Amino acid sequence: MGTDVFSLDLAHVEALLPRYSGDGPRYTSYPTAPVWSERYGRDDVREELGRRDVSPGDPLSLYVHVPFCRSLCHFCACNKVITRKHEPVARYLDVIEREIAAVRAAVAVPRKATQVHWGGGTPTHLSPAEIRRLFGALVAAFPLAEGAEVSIEVDPRVTTPEHVAALRECGFNRISMGVQDFEPRVQEAIHRIQPAVDTAALVACARESGFESVNFDLIYGLPYQTEESFARTLETVLEIAPDRLALYSYAHVTWLAKQQRGFERKDLPAAPVKLRIMLAAIRRFLEAGYRFIGLDHFARPEDELSRALEDRTLRRNFMGHTTQAGVDLIGVGPSAISELRDSYAQSHRDLPGWEAAVEAHGLATLRGHRLSRDDAERRWVIGRLMCHGEVRAAEFEAEFGRPFAHVYAKELAALAPMVDDGLVTRDADGSLVVTPLGRLLVRNIAMVFDAYLPEQKRGGQRIFSKTV
Repeated sequence: MGTDVFSLDLAHVEALLPRYSGDGPRYTSYPTAPVWSERYGRDDVREELGRRDVSPGDPLSLYVHVPFCRSLCHFCACNKVITRKHEPVARYLDVIEREIAAVRAAVAVPRKATQVHWGGGTPTHLSPAEIRRLFGALVAAFPLAEGAEVSIEVDPRVTTPEHVAALRECGFNRISMGVQDFEPRVQEAIHRIQPAVDTAALVACARESGFESVNFDLIYGLPYQTEESFARTLETVLEIAPDRLALYSYAHVTWLAKQQRGFERKDLPAAPVKLRIMLAAIRRFLEAGYRFIGLDHFARPEDELSRALEDRTLRRNFMGHTTQAGVDLIGVGPSAISELRDSYAQSHRDLPGWEAAVEAHGLATLRGHRLSRDDAERRWVIGRLMCHGEVRAAEFEAEFGRPFAHVYAKELAALAPMVDDGLVTRDADGSLVVTPLGRLLVRNIAMVFDAYLPEQKRGGQRIFSKTV
């Protein structure tokens, strides 16, 4: 995409916002997690892991959730444990080693890992020695494939050169850093003081150590952010020049993150200001040579994400946009999610519950969902919209043996207002193409194909963040 695709009429966009600024999923899965049930449990996961209709050469993705953080960032709604004590970490390492062993024992056909990702929490809350220990247990069970993508999320405030050395020694080759905003007043409000010079030093250390890719996470819509202040942050970011960027909308979900309630007294930017911050950031990234991958991801043109977008192998899962389509994902650690061929499974979220489940049963499955045929079809459609910005009716029929326009006549009719508003175009066979404007509101387009969403909205309980 070139810079011209975001030469949008700001007044037109602002006029549309009231129609599309409701709550909605981010579609890192379909069906989304609130649909999942405890009726799906450990036996179901064992059945999935025990499948023999796979090949030892089939790729496998691994996710490790490290829940610990040294201090609480007030914007964060992630599953985390705030501690400075060593005992919880030592116990966690003992338990997760047992969980990894139990998962490996349940896998009937061993495969090598083509993709590994550690998230949190703050994985570098672990010491370098603890990182080596956990990584050793993981690759002993699931060896790395040649050329595997091995990535980790880090907090520059606690990540040392010794951490970086240990990560490279293990085989990590991609690193993602939480930045959010470099403005001191914003950092103070969100309880995350992180000088730009420290972040730049960590990037330099990572690159000197041989990391192939550096990613920054930014958030717009935080307290005290203005168009001018975020422009300053963007210029600092572009000076450091990460390979990838994620530009997330602040999710004000006080029913999940009680500490966010204080932000309501701390000048959250109004919706029009938040919109202008987002559009200005997108334009600035495009001007700097990044490519808009989709939703909230940007990458250099030579990056693997850009190539995956071009060849239509881009995929979306719980780690965001990824280059590996159709790959089983196994998650370990508290709240970790596995995305297997025909189902999703999530482990106990709280640390004590997860520990107890692993000690009692090996696997820590709390809930999950087995996909129906309708689920599989809709997941395919939503995935194409979110990742490719289009749905080709001929491809749908080749995949599922049914005519797209006939099967989804009701949904296609419901898209009519979005067609009129210029978010999406529709061909006679039902094929859809998301416009540049629609790329900003692609969650809303995908929501039309979500069979569970109407009932969730009727329940009246807030579940999802704002789509804009």
